[in-house]
Amino acid sequence: MKHRLLILGTLGEFVQLVKKSKERGYYTIVCDGYPDGPARQYADASYVIPVTDIDAVAELCQKEKVDGIITSFSDLLMECMVKIAEKAGLPCYLRPEQLCWYRDKSACRELLSKLGLPTPGFVKVPAAEQNEYKLAEITAGLKYPLISKPLDKYGSRGIFIIKDKEQLAGSVRKTAEFTDLDEILIEEYNDGFEFNMMTWVSDGAVRVISIADREKTQFAEGELPESTRNVYPSCLIDKVEEPAVSLLQSYIEYTGQKEGPLSMQFFWKAGEGIQVCEIAARFFGYEHELTDMVYRFNMEELLLNYVYDNEYVTKMLEAQDIRKPLMHGAVLYFHGRLKQIQEQQAAYELAEDKAVVKPWIFYEAGEEVVAYGPNPYLALYYIEAGSREELDEITRDFFEKMSMTDPDGEEIVFQNKIPKYSL
Repeated sequence: MKHRLLILGTLGEFVQLVKKSKERGYYTIVCDGYPDGPARQYADASYVIPVTDIDAVAELCQKEKVDGIITSFSDLLMECMVKIAEKAGLPCYLRPEQLCWYRDKSACRELLSKLGLPTPGFVKVPAAEQNEYKLAEITAGLKYPLISKPLDKYGSRGIFIIKDKEQLAGSVRKTAEFTDLDEILIEEYNDGFEFNMMTWVSDGAVRVISIADREKTQFAEGELPESTRNVYPSCLIDKVEEPAVSLLQSYIEYTGQKEGPLSMQFFWKAGEGIQVCEIAARFFGYEHELTDMVYRFNMEELLLNYVYDNEYVTKMLEAQDIRKPLMHGAVLYFHGRLKQIQEQQAAYELAEDKAVVKPWIFYEAGEEVVAYGPNPYLALYYIEAGSREELDEITRDFFEKMSMTDPDGEEIVFQNKIPKYSL
């Protein structure tokens, strides 16, 4: 019988997953709330249903006789998939009762603290609290600088740096505007080197797929630095791999995750070791392509194998060696001011550079840049080179030349920077 797979998600990062599912001969169904999602055109069937409507999507699974469900790249999609799978009786690597440790930032922090694993100090603060003295009392045990963040959002939404007590109440107020909950999180800010690590849990063991340097640039005073380049492989693998894997192994032994994707953002400082930023039960969107470029390890194949050919998952993981890249690669992210785009010639010229494996320009001329929506960046470029040094030189050239302007000729693109790795 022909397999019938539901892929939760239709935006650009799902196009390759849908295509590969079709190539394997699976009857492929896609679903989310974006009617113009580009992955829809490649599917056998397409439904416009918000992923948060668990009952409706579960009914769709029954109607279409779905025998497998998969998603990735987004915490919200992962959460909804787990709940839909439970309701529809489909196999899934997590159960709803495990979600809190992957979706609730405070539950994650509390578990890390309980297990004695390294994480920034934190407290939960009432979102409505504005009294400076009360806030100072609640956060008295934390070391500045701090950051305020919502407990129910993902990405960098509603996150602000707090340098001192004078900024505390204002940051709490700003973060509170981004949450639907009664509390927000205040935690110590780590300004060390940051990393993205993607792994797969197989028979209860953490298997590393990749570790990347997650480089950031601060564009505005008081705001969290934005991710501007992720580089594969990390130049600090030898310093961070062992403690990072050990930490994740301890974490999943408590949560009970036995299979499936597992990613972590974490920090490292010389002499201080690692600290957890976030732990997620999915792969990083707009970044999983780097494993294919650098290692010829394809995440879409891994996800599909998990659903229908789990024996091959083991073979893929056994063959993966993060210290033997075929090349060096990076994804460059460009952010900008919330203005109307008029001129993008420089962006299109960079897309033709020989180092570019895949360009992605998210806006058309005449469109307004929005803060939160289906377009997370102005543009991104996947680039590759034979060495880290060559990759850095190409990156500097892109950061210098990238430009988009508004109807008045004013620059829209924020200026990216490369950090120094002097240790």
